[in-house]
Amino acid sequence: MAKELKNLTKRAENYSQWYNELVVKADLAEQSAVRGCMVIKPYGYAIWEKMQQTLDRMFKTTGVQNAYFPLLIPKSFLCREAEHVEGFAKECAVVTHYRLKNDPDGKGVVVDPAARLEEELIVRPTSETIIWGTYKNWIHSWRDLPLLCNQWANVMRWEMRTRMFLRTAEFLWQEGHCAHATAEESEARTVQMINLYADFAEKYMAMPVIQGVKTESERFAGALNTYTIEAMMQDGKALQSGTSHNLGQNFAKAFDVTFVNKENKPELVWANSWGVSTRLMGALIMTHSDDNGLVLPPHLAPIQVVIVPIYKDAEGLKAISEKVLPLVNELQTKGISVKFDDADNKRPGFKFADYELKGVPVRLALGQRDLENGTVELMRRDTLEKETVAFEGIADHIARLLEDIQTNLFTKAKTFRDSMIFKVDTYEEFKEQIEKGGFILAHWDGTPETEEQIKAETKATIRCIPLEGGDETPGVDMISGKPSPRRVIFARSY
Repeated sequence: MAKELKNLTKRAENYSQWYNELVVKADLAEQSAVRGCMVIKPYGYAIWEKMQQTLDRMFKTTGVQNAYFPLLIPKSFLCREAEHVEGFAKECAVVTHYRLKNDPDGKGVVVDPAARLEEELIVRPTSETIIWGTYKNWIHSWRDLPLLCNQWANVMRWEMRTRMFLRTAEFLWQEGHCAHATAEESEARTVQMINLYADFAEKYMAMPVIQGVKTESERFAGALNTYTIEAMMQDGKALQSGTSHNLGQNFAKAFDVTFVNKENKPELVWANSWGVSTRLMGALIMTHSDDNGLVLPPHLAPIQVVIVPIYKDAEGLKAISEKVLPLVNELQTKGISVKFDDADNKRPGFKFADYELKGVPVRLALGQRDLENGTVELMRRDTLEKETVAFEGIADHIARLLEDIQTNLFTKAKTFRDSMIFKVDTYEEFKEQIEKGGFILAHWDGTPETEEQIKAETKATIRCIPLEGGDETPGVDMISGKPSPRRVIFARSY
């Protein structure tokens, strides 16, 4: 290991510190000059781009189109939907003035009091209000529906306790906003998108998730229903990784968005919204990474294969390069991203440690002896196993290996997740288990009072009412003793 890696805190010692250090050391992100915000560095952004491009492609196969809406929202818009404004009011950043002027005392610039806005503007915490204010102008007839829009954007929610990727004041995300002629169509789209998120999480992130429905107190502000995918991190905490909301006609009512139906009668449209954010980066890190650094699933790794030459002089490098460059072309033809690191400013040992830290799935090392023997040293990042293999046919071997690594990471994460799901029947059992982490299947009487008591006393929340795989056997609430129709999933969360 390179010297820089020796200082990476072990997960077992302090999981939170390990995470914070890894984000910085792996060149993913760093703290910014603005409190609560982060700078996403090129390598971190390259991973986010892979996520973004994949999701964008998946959205478009369902008929969704991209658009862009303003960053600033008139305060009056936010106020139109009562639950919505109540849900976001405490997190809103507000623009009150539009001009600065030189400080008369010569101390830089000050806000010009004469430049106060007639109406304050809210930096978007989410875009339902500005989008539905726009949709009113776009939707007139049933022929204008369905309207399926998504935007890739930044949003701001004024968080006091932040952690890079997981919870920052400003973050990147996508938000889909769809308008439909019927309640059935809107519900079908809401379910379709949470299924899409689950497919992305499992097939690309190699991260198993549980799909479910949020309780009334946990659902999105202004929604009739919220669907969620919940993942488990290595420390036994849950991470909400994507949500899809059935908004009913709430926003259509608030913004008077109506259409003339096939019977030539006016009717309110039906709405849903759905989104994932750079929080997925945190999920990716905490699902797979180890004490040596990042572990990236091949389907999302910016560099899937790195080739490091080991040579003594320019002639040695030339000989290796002549051998390697056709392989680089062959891998690229197969759609595999590869880097031939022939830079002479770092020693091979440093490069090995650096690429291990950054989670590159496959590493090849090629020296003079390998040239003579027709071999190459190969290491897979997920298991850290090394082997010497024949150079001939190596491209096909790597292609198979990348898929094997992808499958192995998912299997490993799922095995761990499944081992951390526990059924409990008493509150004492619950309080004991929640300290150890994991998903707890327990009965709940359906009341917000019981839900709030558990949250206040244990810091655990109901993550979801599972759609599949939960226990639907009736029972009794572990606190109130009241009837419970089924078990729900509790956990502490990020």
